[in-house]
This record gives sequence, structure tokens and C-alpha cells, in this order.
Amino acid sequence: MHHNRKTNIVVGDPVITHNNRLGIVVRLGRDDFGDYIIVKLNLLKWEFSYDPWDLEKAAEA
Repeated sequence: MHHNRKTNIVVGDPVITHNNRLGIVVRLGRDDFGDYIIVKLNLLKWEFSYDPWDLEKAAEA
């Protein structure tokens, strides 16, 4: 499933947050405020919600 506004990011993609943290996309969603992406950061066990424009797809090794 592609995210509606940031079509290059899909579930399972490695991403870099606006504050340079690495993580994996675990869910894409939409609510009354707009689209969001849930990311599980590599260094933490929790998941965080991000605006699609606060993420960039990480280069795959």
C-alpha cells in the first residue's frame, strides 16, 4: 500500500526522520488531521507517528 501523498514510501521501507533517526515504516494511515506514517525507530522499542514530509526513504544497502 502506497502512502497517498508520499508515494515513494511504503510499509517495510527503511526511512530517516527529520532529526536523522533510522527506522522502518510499520503502518500508513489517515485521520481527521491528514495522512501519517508510523515508524519503529531502530534504537527504541516504541513506534512514533510522523508527517509524511518529515521522512525520507533511506538508501538501501
